[in-house]
Amino acid sequence: MLAINATKARNEWSSLVESVLRERPAFIKKTRDYLFLSDISVLESMLIGYTFNAEALIEDDGSVTLSLNEIELIENAEDIPTAKSKLAGAILEYANDYYNEFNYWSRGNKKSHIPYIFKALFLNDVSKIGDIIKCRHGKT
Repeated sequence: MLAINATKARNEWSSLVESVLRERPAFIKKTRDYLFLSDISVLESMLIGYTFNAEALIEDDGSVTLSLNEIELIENAEDIPTAKSKLAGAILEYANDYYNEFNYWSRGNKKSHIPYIFKALFLNDVSKIGDIIKCRHGKT
């Protein structure tokens, strides 16, 4: 890997940041650990393929329950658009909670949530998150 030593990165921080912003991301090595430093547009590109997929179930009372496949979230509302909006709000709330307690949540079986967490945090807008929720009809 083309990693820059952490001491060199610290000593040349301004030029390193300028290089990352204008040229390319950088890998930094500190002892046995590696860091990835990049412009936010690189993260946006890395996450472009991530969407949220939900199963829509029509309940006996006519309401709609959306069950998110990627993260264990479920919302119910009178119709699909309202349920998507509620689910998008739940996704953003979960993403903020996850990020605030990242050391705890990013371990074990919740580690697979990381790209979805960053996608939601990057969008940071309930309507934008709602726009990328894809619904398919499940069993009633």
